[in-house]
Amino acid sequence: MNRLPPLSALQTFLITAQHCNFTHAGQQLNISQGAVSRQIAGLEAHLGYALFVRQARGLRLTREGQDWLPRVQQMFALLEQGVREVAVRSAVLQIKAPTCVMRWLLPRLIEWQALRPDIPVEVTSSVQHGVDFQHEEFDAAVLYGPAPEPGPHTRKLFDEQLTPVCAPSLLNGNLPLQQLADLPAHMLLHPSRDEHDWRLWLATAGSTEVHGRRQHFETLDMAVAMAAQGTGVAIGDWALIADDLREGRLCMPFDLKVSTGSSYYLTSPDRPMPAGLIELLKWLQTRARQ
Repeated sequence: MNRLPPLSALQTFLITAQHCNFTHAGQQLNISQGAVSRQIAGLEAHLGYALFVRQARGLRLTREGQDWLPRVQQMFALLEQGVREVAVRSAVLQIKAPTCVMRWLLPRLIEWQALRPDIPVEVTSSVQHGVDFQHEEFDAAVLYGPAPEPGPHTRKLFDEQLTPVCAPSLLNGNLPLQQLADLPAHMLLHPSRDEHDWRLWLATAGSTEVHGRRQHFETLDMAVAMAAQGTGVAIGDWALIADDLREGRLCMPFDLKVSTGSSYYLTSPDRPMPAGLIELLKWLQTRARQ
């Protein structure tokens, strides 16, 4: 395998070919005329043929030099493109989040990108509620679980508060939903098969049983989507469905919100954070408080 010529010598060839003058090339490269001449001579010796014809008033590319020039130009163009693309990718903030928080997080990230298009963000959803920064290349993560201890790399978003939600049409439909005693007439939509959320809320409200008609879903999104169509009454985290409530797709038939002891919070690796990440996490925390 032939040994490739040094990159610095190829750059010198490219600049010299543009000027066809050692002095002008040296000025652009910030080296002496003699240094340019030596680098070109070394490159020619490496290749085994001349690249320039030395003339009294300057230089002229040989046939081999003319063949080399577009190839070297293309090579440097590809290098410059690669540097730009890698810089852009490295500038994108990578966030991991559980699927249950995506209905809250995604609209806020869209809002963030409109405000700060210079700090792009990519989010990866996961059914897992944890993150391992030693083996996962994320800049930050949204986690769900017991309220964490406060620390420099942890920011609380909001506590989980469960409440039933339904389509506004159910409140005064054929089977009005006005009080707790009306609930057995409606199908309960469960965001999980263990029925834990409904059981907790009903127990707090003073009812000890999960009513007869029920349907289970794999995610909160699916249960909420069915509730918005008037299929039944779902239960979910008040903060996660705040947009649906504000825009009238859903309503709260009861005022009771039950805290579960779990929270959503932001965390980041134990290392210095770039300024853009600090700004994003503070902004998300502010939006959560709102």
